[in-house]
Amino acid sequence: MGWLLVNGQSIALNGEKSLLDVVQNAGIDLPTLCYHPELTIHGACRLCMVEVKGRGVVAACHTPPESGMVVNTNTALLRRLRKMALELLLSSHDRECTSCSRSGNCTLQGLAHRFGIRDLRFSQDDTDRLPIDRSSILVRDPNKCILCGECVRICGEVQSIGVYDFAHRGAKMQVTTAFHQELADTNCVHCGQCAAICPTGALVIKPQIQEAWNALMDESKTVIIQVAPAVRVSIGEEFGAEPGQSTMGKLISALRSLGASKVFDTGFAADLTVLEETEEFLGRIQKGEKLPQFTSCCPAWVKYAEQFYPEFLPHLSTCRSPQQMMGSLVKRYYAKASGKRPEDLYMISIMPCTAKKFEAARDEFTTLGIPDVDLVLTTQELAQMIREAGIDYTSLPETPPDRPFGFVTGAGVIFGVTGGVSEAVLRLAHERLTDTELKNAAFTEVRGYSGMRSWELELDQGTLRLGVVHGLANAKAILDDLRAGKVYFDLVEVMACPGGCIGGGGQPITNVNGQVRQERGAGLYQDDVVTAVHKSQQNRDVLNIYADWLDKPGSPMAHEFLHTTYRKRGAQWKTSGRAIGKA
Repeated sequence: MGWLLVNGQSIALNGEKSLLDVVQNAGIDLPTLCYHPELTIHGACRLCMVEVKGRGVVAACHTPPESGMVVNTNTALLRRLRKMALELLLSSHDRECTSCSRSGNCTLQGLAHRFGIRDLRFSQDDTDRLPIDRSSILVRDPNKCILCGECVRICGEVQSIGVYDFAHRGAKMQVTTAFHQELADTNCVHCGQCAAICPTGALVIKPQIQEAWNALMDESKTVIIQVAPAVRVSIGEEFGAEPGQSTMGKLISALRSLGASKVFDTGFAADLTVLEETEEFLGRIQKGEKLPQFTSCCPAWVKYAEQFYPEFLPHLSTCRSPQQMMGSLVKRYYAKASGKRPEDLYMISIMPCTAKKFEAARDEFTTLGIPDVDLVLTTQELAQMIREAGIDYTSLPETPPDRPFGFVTGAGVIFGVTGGVSEAVLRLAHERLTDTELKNAAFTEVRGYSGMRSWELELDQGTLRLGVVHGLANAKAILDDLRAGKVYFDLVEVMACPGGCIGGGGQPITNVNGQVRQERGAGLYQDDVVTAVHKSQQNRDVLNIYADWLDKPGSPMAHEFLHTTYRKRGAQWKTSGRAIGKA
């Protein structure tokens, strides 16, 4: 351990890797635009510059701390250099802030305000404006890019796909795709992590808010809305709540105020997924084939497997995701029960995930031209609608979701966090394999936030080996090890986004670090604790669906409406374009 001086204060070193870490741990908010604690150091923005005695001005993000250093973070020279760096960034940035979806939540805008930049000394050249890409679920505006490289690094390092990279030199440098392709023509799996991490409006979610308003105002449509588990612990952040605070009751009230006829809980379909997926899993164990079984709830992971690891597609569970199961329930079962035609019902999903927009548009989930899910809105989009409607979210009453798809067990709730699907399946599989009732339903061994986790459950029939990964780079690693015969698992859960759905690309932009994700996860686990029923097999409303319509888990009827198939797809494969096509 050593010591150094920061602005005249003695600071103990505690294993920090950079001066930036030391300064931030000392409670000093050093500005950055290209630094992220979960990515490699880039050092492009130069805003985190500090003065080190005897060395001059250095970038704190990639300067290792040494005992005895004398560091200043707020000298006249540094203030002048930071302002100049910001002015240069702004001079090449499309400054249409009033119409930008990130206005008010833009790091560049915030820093310009923080440093009092009112006039620019450098002129803006509008002659070289680049085309805006609206081909995908994301809108990519290179005119707002500040070359921080965060999208490049998260796509390459966390997701192991590498859709983006730097091209050209000097003033012509830009972040782009290979051969300047549109995003819809690339290997993009639509996870949205690039939009979540972008500090400006260069990458944002393509808004579909007007489509939702049109449906809500259409008197010929009965609008039914489903809400994913991870949304309940994040949407409150948009209105001042702490991450992880569950506001499900207020959210349901808000949706009814917006005009929803019915509000269902996607966690109900998650309970249904548990029964179907466990039945499939136990069948594979009995036959000893197509193991390990991979979960299929995450559409970004499914598309990744279709594109890069098609040989593992037979190992994916054939279960539809809970979103698509709910869509099928509403259009095939609820429509008939309520005396309506499927086309008269308009199904909107509120999801933490941008890839759910892509999933809803897949041809597999459209029957006779009628989509199971008509529209997907992210948490961000719903928050915008609530603000547009002038609803005071914090003062809303708590109301329950509607039956018959409103009751959810704790197992269905924890689907939104990494490890949650595995734990929910274990709560049923353990009872089926041991023929004994679980007194304590929690399997804390599969919980956690390390990128790759494994656990062995010893049973009389043998050892059950489980793997849990989140982040597609970790999925790639485990797939490569399985391909090489280095590891063996019976069940593997894969979530594309860090932390699972709680870290989805459509979540509030406050999702900037692992701490926020962990607080959201803790909120879901707390909801599991306070929920009266913890096991999906004890959801009486789900059991009634089987008795009334589906017969039993794994039945031909269940397979027709709750399962699907996957096939190898080229990297340039697009959906029909119903929901995410070019605007």
